[in-house]
Amino acid sequence: MNFKPKYLLQDKTFKKTFNKYRNNLSEPDRSKLRKRFEIFRENVFDNRLRTHRLKGALSDYYAFSISYSDRIVFRILDDGGILLIDVGSHDEVY
Repeated sequence: MNFKPKYLLQDKTFKKTFNKYRNNLSEPDRSKLRKRFEIFRENVFDNRLRTHRLKGALSDYYAFSISYSDRIVFRILDDGGILLIDVGSHDEVY
């Protein structure tokens, strides 16, 4: 499946969490994060991201991997945009 989002949307809560997360990364990990977002902007379902639909109470959401343990949770909007929800370790975001 190939899906290029029309835009990325984030609320104040995500921005705060994301900035805190990013500031705690080493420079090589920040670079990896930037590359993951470049891939995400071109194709949300690129195999390198391991994007998957969540289950249960979070079944309207998806997540993609930014490292072995860290994920970004998002929702695909009806108009083709993406709403970024949360970022952090597997245990933090689920």
